Amino acid sequence: MPRRNRFGILFAAVWMIFLGGPLIEGWNLRDELRGWAGILATLTFSALYLYTFARVQQRRLTLSGEPTVRRAVLTLAGLTALAAVIIVSVGPTGLATAPYLAVTAVTMLPTVAGGILTLAIAASVEIVSVSAGWGNYSGLSLGVCAAAFATWGVMSLIRRNIAMVHEREEQELRAVMEERARMARDLHDILGHSLTVITVKAELANRLLDVDVERARSELDDLERLSRDALADVRSAVDGFRTISLPVEIARAREALRAAGIEDHSPNSTEMVPRHLRELFAWTVREGVTNVVRHSAATQCTITIDEKSVEIVDDGISGENTTIGNGLTGLRERAAAAGARLTINSAAHQGFSLQVHEQENT
Repeated sequence: MPRRNRFGILFAAVWMIFLGGPLIEGWNLRDELRGWAGILATLTFSALYLYTFARVQQRRLTLSGEPTVRRAVLTLAGLTALAAVIIVSVGPTGLATAPYLAVTAVTMLPTVAGGILTLAIAASVEIVSVSAGWGNYSGLSLGVCAAAFATWGVMSLIRRNIAMVHEREEQELRAVMEERARMARDLHDILGHSLTVITVKAELANRLLDVDVERARSELDDLERLSRDALADVRSAVDGFRTISLPVEIARAREALRAAGIEDHSPNSTEMVPRHLRELFAWTVREGVTNVVRHSAATQCTITIDEKSVEIVDDGISGENTTIGNGLTGLRERAAAAGARLTINSAAHQGFSLQVHEQENT
């Protein structure tokens, strides 16, 4: 048992001193059967109360939520039956069980049900004491309500703390999932583009070995540089500091298209693009050109950029290029986060168009 739980039970056990009255009265009546019945019922009542307290506290410590209604009803029924035996056996001192019944009700039941049952217990104390001619027990009835109210305050605080813990755990889980999604998206975009260009250049270098050794060596040098750049990009993405440059991506796009034997038409300047769209447009160029090189079998590719949009158009076969994979899904998410929209247009044997444009504020 955890140390905090043991201390909690010891704290609850201290309050069992108020059940000393029924025990003493039962001992005074030990020559009669009802005296031993009162003692046994009081001890059983105490044990069940402490067990219930320990169970509720354990659920609180483990954030397991509230006890079930069925368990609460069975527990309260057992305690009520034992309280009735105690009262019948030892007389008015048995009414000391009433506050424990109220505390258990508030602890295990919803607020409204616990409050109603507390009032019923307080009323029962008055009815039983008056009916049996035991005198005025209004002080005990007030004690029942006070104990229940104090317990309700503590339980409300506990429930709020549990709710806050659950909310914090959900926020942490969402943060973890968002970070995983970001890393997966960045790694896909980075490696997809870099590996595609590396593959194309490796094929080109292999073809040039028997034709133009110097150019083949130049392509191999580019392969080494690209692989180092890709490794650095992956490390940056993992560290969460990944940023890309639009002019750099256009230069890389030209290089990738040239290596794939695709004629490129791309802008010489990107100064007109506002700062908040530059990174999004850079990712768009990277993803769009990667798809052109990988899927389109195109002979020409045109990159058009203005202050509100970027478009990549090729004259290849659009069939496989229209598939919405992880790259386009990630790009769509980036566009939505930046207040832009991704549009894909394609027709068989008429090329493929990928456009990201800023949406107008309404």
